[in-house]
Parts: sequence; structure tokens; C-alpha cells
Amino acid sequence: MATDYELKYTPGPTYDEMEDPSRLPQAVRQAALEARKNELDPLNLFNITWRNAANKPRYVVLPKELTGTRANIIVLTACSFPSGSHKVGPAYATMAEAEALGKVTHDMTIIGPSTGNFGIGTAYIARLKGFRSIVVMPEGMSAERYERIRKYGGDLILTPGSESDVILVLERVVEFKHDPTKLVLGQFELLPNYRFHRYTTGRAALEAAAAVGNGKVAAFVSAPGSAGTIAAADEIKSRFPDTTVVAVEPKECSTLTNGGMGTHRIEGIGDKMVTLIHNVLNTDYVLAVHDDDTVKGLYVFHELGAEGLGELVGAKLGSERPEEDLCYACNCSKEAFDFYRKCFGISSICNIMGAIRTAHFLDLGEDDNVVTIATDGFDRYPSVMRDLEQRVGRPIDRSLMAHWFEQIFRNWEPTDFLDVRGREQKERLFRMKEQTWLRFEYTKEYLDKMKSQAFWDEEYSLIPKMNEAIAELRERSRTWPPVH
Repeated sequence: MATDYELKYTPGPTYDEMEDPSRLPQAVRQAALEARKNELDPLNLFNITWRNAANKPRYVVLPKELTGTRANIIVLTACSFPSGSHKVGPAYATMAEAEALGKVTHDMTIIGPSTGNFGIGTAYIARLKGFRSIVVMPEGMSAERYERIRKYGGDLILTPGSESDVILVLERVVEFKHDPTKLVLGQFELLPNYRFHRYTTGRAALEAAAAVGNGKVAAFVSAPGSAGTIAAADEIKSRFPDTTVVAVEPKECSTLTNGGMGTHRIEGIGDKMVTLIHNVLNTDYVLAVHDDDTVKGLYVFHELGAEGLGELVGAKLGSERPEEDLCYACNCSKEAFDFYRKCFGISSICNIMGAIRTAHFLDLGEDDNVVTIATDGFDRYPSVMRDLEQRVGRPIDRSLMAHWFEQIFRNWEPTDFLDVRGREQKERLFRMKEQTWLRFEYTKEYLDKMKSQAFWDEEYSLIPKMNEAIAELRERSRTWPPVH
């Protein structure tokens, strides 16, 4: 007999349907695309995918005049995800798995430990599914992050510090784990985050690269926050074992490089730890970049846009995004759309910097592909740009922006790369993981299992089981199918 929760359950997609939404019933897919006009329509759950209306991955190949590389820099763009960031995917996947496994009741409050985008995703998913949400995050993040969480009806608990003080967030969230009225969507530790990105992000990266250059992925570059996105590397390496995987972090908080624990400005990454779900076995290099370079780089992209950047590099740059579904945060016409102004955030610039430097470091050729991620768009950072203007203390004119561009996107040092492929480096990263997660109710036996690729492959192999459980619960809901 169906329970009350099952009858009222608001359904969403399986992993298979997020990876390939053409697997949805056609009526559901069309209704979901139409629902993009109303961000708070629950049918937007079925728009949690890297793919556009034509079922192709959303990405751009940055012009080589802009990147200054011989290799192709392919950027998967996430601003067209509901709520404006791909972080909504693991938030949904974590909740969907909990629902399918019978761990959710109607009176629960959904808790999202975050520094921003995952918290926004948590509040958004909770709103669409009819739950109260609380996002626990540092007090030093951009004002736009808090505004968006409140827009979706989420409450906030703010902990001291900024991006690099996530440990305080985890300490605050521990008390909720044993409260039966709370469901914690633990992005730093729960494996649905890993599964979502290995399956959906990894396959989107492979399909994007297949249409560019030699069709392979020479390198995959991702700046770890929760280290969910870098799980895509496991899927990429299953196809191209020689792919080089580079994790980017701030020099000011060089945790993976040398245990550094400083404060930094790159919102969404660099959280002073090796997260539980980071499969360090498949990380080959760590690259350290200056945090303020990413802020200045975003300023340059947004202020100059396609036309100004084109003048800077001596090439005509188009919008680079002639799609019918631009982004949730943009709300502008195709004619007014400027990809460079709209579809990058601070960590996106960090990833692009990392991809450019990786292409140089590996001495990649003109047919080689480097894939990276634009996690969110500019809409989360106007206040950060105003702060930069105040800190610079002088008008930021074209001359200064040209200097910043040259400094940020043309200069690099081989010494900023750390090779972590060897056993000694892997053991160091494993020890760092233990130092954090033994404090949060995980055993050494469990952590030791993560030292084998078999652990990660076994977790990944659960996707068919989760697909079945999500679909089975959906069939028992009186709200499925959501269209008739």
C-alpha cells in the first residue's frame, strides 16, 4: 500500500534521464522545456541536465586568439541548469536517493552545508519539492548567494569566516545528522555527488570533446570545492586512460599542494581539506593560482565582453552561444546575449586559467583538447566586482584591464604545478583526508577502502539500482506523470 509520502511525492528524473533527457517520456520532456519560463515550476526538476533542447551538451570552445594556446579549450557551461549552476544536480541526486531509499518524511527540513551554489541548489530543490530548507554557510560569501537562497525560501545559518572556513560549517551540521526531522544533503561526503558528476558531467565532457580536434580528452581541469565535479575524471579516464587530470586551488589556500590553510577569494573552491568524495587516485597534478587573479579575470571578461576582448586579442569574438536556452540567470534576448559577460563566475575563470596553463605545461598541440567547467554565471558576483573596484582604489580603465588580461591569461610558471601521481603524494593526500573525516564519524576502515579504485567503481555501479528505485517511487506517486 502506498504511503502518504509516496502519494504526494514530487517526482524528478533518474540518473539516466539527467544524463540523456531524451529518455524521458516525450510529453514530460516538452513540458519541462516549456517550464523554463517559470523557474519555480516543479517540472524544472527534469531540466537538471548538461544538455540543451536539441539534446547536445552545452559547451563552448574558446577562440585560440583568446586563450593563446595551440590546444582547444572546451568549457562545459552550467548557467543553464535550473538555479543557474550545475550544483543543483548533486543536490537533487542526494535527495532523490534518500527519497527512493525511504529516508525522507514530509515533516523533514532539508539541510545544505555549502559555500554558495550547492546551498542555492538545496533551497531550490526543497522549494520545488515542498520542503523547508536551511543552508549552513560561511558569513563571508557574496551577497547575491544569500539573496538567491532567500528567494527560494531557504533559511540561513551563517558560520564565521569565508570560503576557506568550511570546517566550521561541517562542525555546525554534525548536530543535524542525528535529528530525525532533518535530512542533511552532505555534498562534501555523500556519494550521490560523485555519482552525478562521474556519470553526467563525465559523459557530457566526452561527447563535447568528440566533436572537437582529435575527439579525445588530453586533460581535464577542475578546481575542487566539494570535489564532486572532478569525479568526471573517472569517467573520462575510463575512455582515455592517459588523460591528465589537474586540480586547481588558490595559492593563498594551498591545501592540496602543501597543507596551506589561508583565506582566499575564489568562492566555491579551496575548502581547507581533502573532501571525503575526492578520489585522489585519479588526480595527477595540483595547480596553484592567485585568488585575486580570478576576480580580476572575471572583471575583464564582464566589462569588455565579446567586442572588447576581441579588440584586445585582435580577433572578432561572437556570442559563442547561439542556443535557444541561454541561462536561468540571464533573462535577456538572444540578440542582447554576450557569453563572456553572462556565463562565467569566479571559479569558472579559475578553471579557464587552469586549462590554459595546463595546455602550455603539457605542451599540447592544435588537435588536443582540454576540458574544463564554468560552474555558474556572473549573476552571483556584482558585489564582488564592486569590492574589487574599492580595493583597487583607482578607475579601472581599458589600459589596466589589458594589463590584467596579459598578466592572468598569458603568464604562467611550471613551478605552480605539483605532480601528485606518485605513491608518496597519494599517501599524503590520504592522510589529510583521514585528519578531517575521522572527526566526523567515519572510520579508518571505511577511509582505507577509498585507497582502491574498486571502491569508487563499486559506488558508481549503484546507478542502475538507484535509477530503478527512483523510478519505482515515482510510479507510486499520484503526481506522476506530471503531464497528461
